[in-house]
Amino acid sequence: MDGINKYYLGVDLGSTTSKAVIINDQDEIIGRGITNTRANYSVAADIARDEAIYNARFSILQKKLDDETKARPEYKKYITDLESVFQYEQFKVRLDKLGEELVKTCKAFFADEKKQEEILGHLRNIRRSFKPVIKHDYLYNNLGAKNQFFRDIVSEKYNEEVNKLDLSLFEPLMTVWDKSISPAENERITFDFQELVHKAMDELREKYKNLPDSSLDNESVNFDAEMNLLKGNFDHVSESLREHIDEIAVLEFNITNMTGTGYGRALLPFPEDCIRSEILCHAFGAHAIFPETRTVLDIGGQDTKAIQVDKYGLVTSFQMNDRCAAGCGRYLGYIADEMSISINELGPMALEAEKEVTICSTCTVFAGAELRELTNLGEKRADILGGLHKAIIMRAMSLIARSGGVFNEFTFTGGVARNPAVIKYLTQLVKENYGDKIKINIHTDSIFMGALGGAMFARRNLNVDLPSNKKEKVSIN
Repeated sequence: MDGINKYYLGVDLGSTTSKAVIINDQDEIIGRGITNTRANYSVAADIARDEAIYNARFSILQKKLDDETKARPEYKKYITDLESVFQYEQFKVRLDKLGEELVKTCKAFFADEKKQEEILGHLRNIRRSFKPVIKHDYLYNNLGAKNQFFRDIVSEKYNEEVNKLDLSLFEPLMTVWDKSISPAENERITFDFQELVHKAMDELREKYKNLPDSSLDNESVNFDAEMNLLKGNFDHVSESLREHIDEIAVLEFNITNMTGTGYGRALLPFPEDCIRSEILCHAFGAHAIFPETRTVLDIGGQDTKAIQVDKYGLVTSFQMNDRCAAGCGRYLGYIADEMSISINELGPMALEAEKEVTICSTCTVFAGAELRELTNLGEKRADILGGLHKAIIMRAMSLIARSGGVFNEFTFTGGVARNPAVIKYLTQLVKENYGDKIKINIHTDSIFMGALGGAMFARRNLNVDLPSNKKEKVSIN
């Protein structure tokens, strides 16, 4: 049984996001967790690890039912849906915490009781408006898999509702939000997995009972064969799986060994010999997924790293930009804020560019001024973003060249690897500079590569370091 298996944990404590990965003895990823880092590194690491364990329970459940799922494909659909609804149950608890913080902030910020009551009324109405929308997205559109960040999910809906109100309410409502979101987001909440998974099962019962008998063209529900089977056979499926679910719910995860890495790795409560450079971990993780990898580019929140690896996935040389956040995740976040859009909208908007506007500086300090100047000159936002994304990749290409160029397969890691415009310009410039035969790898787990590498170091208990002739390039992040 899985209870006697050995598990290994890797935690990548980044400047903007913290990731955790759990692997088993066969190097299979069985759990992934991610959260915004913000100001509290210790809590972020704990939350990411907790999320990885929750995810691991569902992975083990899927694996345990592999044989039965072949005969009963609706089992797989049920477990996938169950995890989505479980994530919604977690979201509800955290949303209540945010509600408490909003009320507390409002009462502290507004001395006038009449104004206080007005703002509290709007806050109640805002939450009442977006809560059912978010619930629908979790239950029917797999929101948990598309967006793992509580802040981003709520922020988008909150902003939408605030923008419907009188302009005079914008500043007070956004001030209350800004002062409330971090305390709510950074609080570690210990969930009772068994209690929450049973609530999720009850919620699913209602979902399947209320499904339409057929799919409509404009219906967001993916009305497939498994869904049809579940609609007519839900009670039997849920009862058949309840014993397995309860068994997984009480399973203890004994972490045999762990490794910490990332920007904030020095703050992790891990023994010193369990801390590894993020350069080593990203290289090892990328090589694990793509064994022919010889060049790795990691664009994270705070720095960019170009890494050369050998056939074992160990670092032979590297170059990094660690003195400036230009061209990294934080820079893109700043640009999104300047444009009053979400960071997820940047890439798609840049793909609409008809030309790439020349960007004189990718320095975060001057980015706002340059954006405003270009806008005043009549440049389209899409064209500005096209030029900005290309400038980011041109900076990265210079690091790649100094590290030794591109060989064999090239693997892109880090959170910025999710940005489609970055991928477009990276692909274009790598092919132009190193030829069409270079294979470029971008994986759905790109953001987890550092944590994966950490977990693999933990399993092997390897004690390796960066090449000695490059150590001066490394700063303790």
